[in-house]
Amino acid sequence: MRPPNTSPPQPAPHRTGARHRRPGPDPHLPEGSDGHGHGHDHGPPRPADRRVRILITALLVPLAVATLAGLILLHPAAGSAPPAADAAARFDGHVTTATEAPCSEDPTDTGCVALTVEVSDGPLAGTAIVVVESAPHGVAPFGPGDDVVLVSAGGSTSDPGTYQVSDFQRGTPLLALTVLFAAAVVALGRWRGVAALGALGLTGAVLVLFVLPAILAGQNPLAVAVVGSGVIMFGALYITHGVSARTSVALIGTMASLLLIGALGVAFAALARLTGVTEDTAALAATLGSPVDGRGLVLAGLVIGALGALDDVTVTQTSAVWELDAADRGSRPRALFSSAMRIGRDHVASAVNTLVLAYAGTTLPLLLLFSVAERGLLDTLSVQVIATEVVRTLVGSIGLVAAVPLTTALAVAVVRHGRSHYSR
Repeated sequence: MRPPNTSPPQPAPHRTGARHRRPGPDPHLPEGSDGHGHGHDHGPPRPADRRVRILITALLVPLAVATLAGLILLHPAAGSAPPAADAAARFDGHVTTATEAPCSEDPTDTGCVALTVEVSDGPLAGTAIVVVESAPHGVAPFGPGDDVVLVSAGGSTSDPGTYQVSDFQRGTPLLALTVLFAAAVVALGRWRGVAALGALGLTGAVLVLFVLPAILAGQNPLAVAVVGSGVIMFGALYITHGVSARTSVALIGTMASLLLIGALGVAFAALARLTGVTEDTAALAATLGSPVDGRGLVLAGLVIGALGALDDVTVTQTSAVWELDAADRGSRPRALFSSAMRIGRDHVASAVNTLVLAYAGTTLPLLLLFSVAERGLLDTLSVQVIATEVVRTLVGSIGLVAAVPLTTALAVAVVRHGRSHYSR
């Protein structure tokens, strides 16, 4: 008979890959604590402490006061804008037929087309008129079935001889595209998308109700653009992203970069002797009956054109800092700054390329024309129209590059003070 085993029980052998049960909450710790020194919460940003709020207020209040003062001082008073030029009356129509026709009473003067157009509104509504239009290279721009816009330049609008076909009607497709765009934004962003559309409406209102009337009234275009951009930034950022330290940091970074872009634009527009005198400004001066500050319009376009890209960069950088800090509360400010800068470098590289392509797209017909003329690269870039776009691209890109470290450093400083406040 085998004697009973009296040896003490041996521990179970350790198994590689065995699961370890996570210990339950320590009863000696406060409820809701897991015993770690920091957490990884990814919720909305913590409210800033008192010192951070004072710092942000000290930076934002002067900007807000200056923007409001500029809005009041530069806004045109009633009746200060030049009178509108007599515009040609515009009516809708529908082309029913198109036949070849001489361009004048001489039957050998060919190269035109006679369009039969049914007028939809105005004094001739419901009647059909014949309009002769040129057909360059034998190709008529309008044909049967087209919905067109008719203009009556001079004379009586009841005289069919004063009518010409001006353009296509584009209201319906543009409206459909706008609805599609709004639906896509709301479907992805939900309430944030609705807020973004509200900010877009504010941007349009500032441009139409302040920027354009102020420039037409003779105010300095650059000053108007800076003030208008400030109004857009204060409204659009807070409407879209809410009132928080994160949004305020993005706003401060955007405004500082805009001021840098304006200063560099003034300097290099003068050094490159960009006058801004083009066919468009000449036509505007003829319409207004007064000189136009062409260089000021160039600088205003530079500031407003860079505004959207700056908004994108600064908001992304502040969000990156906040999210990186939430992922690792124990990171040092220097490490947090370096991590956010790596994101910023990738983002700004893409944004600069976007600016270059956008400005190249606006001058593509001119680039093609100079290419056909076989002008050298330097000679082509020196032409005022092209040089203006070069200055816009490079100055705007410098502003984008400067916005990344500036906004990132300010965001890290705000997050660091907030962290020290909540770690106490």
